[in-house]
Amino acid sequence: MALIEVIKYEGNTSEFVWKFPSVDLKLGAQLIVNHSQSAFFVKNGAICDEFQEGRYTLKSANIPLLNKIINLPFGDKSPFAAEVWYVNMVTKLDNKWGTIKPINLEDPLYGIVVPARAFGQYGFKIVEPKNFLHTIVGTLKTFSAQQITEYFNGKVLSSISTILAKAVIQNKISLLQIAAYQDELSEICRKTINEEFIKYGIELVNFYIMSINIPEDDTSLIKLKEAKELSMKIKTVGKDIYQMDRSFDVMEKAAGNEGSAGSMINAGLGLGAGLSLGNAMGNQFSHAGNNLNTNPSSPPPIPNQKKYFFVVNGVHSQPFLISDLPKLISEGMVKQNTLAWTEGLTDWVQAIEIEEIKTLFNQTPPPIPK
Repeated sequence: MALIEVIKYEGNTSEFVWKFPSVDLKLGAQLIVNHSQSAFFVKNGAICDEFQEGRYTLKSANIPLLNKIINLPFGDKSPFAAEVWYVNMVTKLDNKWGTIKPINLEDPLYGIVVPARAFGQYGFKIVEPKNFLHTIVGTLKTFSAQQITEYFNGKVLSSISTILAKAVIQNKISLLQIAAYQDELSEICRKTINEEFIKYGIELVNFYIMSINIPEDDTSLIKLKEAKELSMKIKTVGKDIYQMDRSFDVMEKAAGNEGSAGSMINAGLGLGAGLSLGNAMGNQFSHAGNNLNTNPSSPPPIPNQKKYFFVVNGVHSQPFLISDLPKLISEGMVKQNTLAWTEGLTDWVQAIEIEEIKTLFNQTPPPIPK
């Protein structure tokens, strides 16, 4: 076999590592190392010498470590056997990544778990070629950018899932607003993932999250949007006013029920809403009253009025005041044998047995004038 006169890189641009196809070399041969490359002499799996970009005439003085291993003779045409590996250190920027399965992220503002998908790209370059050759390449003859991407794909995706989950919670980023934080999240991912890459002599020069998306028809996203809308409404009108508005909604729906039971519940709900409204207004005015001087001529507070409960279709009603009962009696919703209870009683009794209610049954309107 002819001895090699010129040793140069003949791989394609996508290969980061390329092995020279022959091991039959000779002293005096020309070794050519291009820009952004390193060349290594390897003997029996051990890296002996490294050459940076330039043109070299191989002499025993140029390859001292290899010379020690194989005892090179000093003649200009002396043959020797060794592997020559080239490592490219160019930057590869268009490496794509994307989540295969959705990442379950919990919205820190509304507590709803949403499946999110993400994709983007990153760039890397080999900064420690000897370390890279040692730790990854092994006995392969070539090692492409695609192989590097596939090799680190699992690490990239697992890191992204963890980083996004932590960043969202720690920074209280709502998933409805996460697109506005993609640049910050991208930089966090780059720093974290680069810690793993650098172990193998590779540097992550950039990392981009191009999209974090959730399917529009996903039920969890719909719930999340509803929660945000509800939060904005409460923030805009105030909690007390919102509760009052909800009470009115409940009253309107209950008003559609038919029968005396429905009317009874409607009346109870209406009274409950009224009491809630009264409490809300009372709380609002009490704050203002605390800042005013006490007026000695002001009337005393209204005493707590007695409340009455009734059983309708096996369910007790909302509380009613004595002033509410004439209308309930006249409409037939409270009858003499309707079970009733009020403060001071130990058990339910018929409405007619409560003295203040009994008098209401005995009231009859005067005859209608002609």
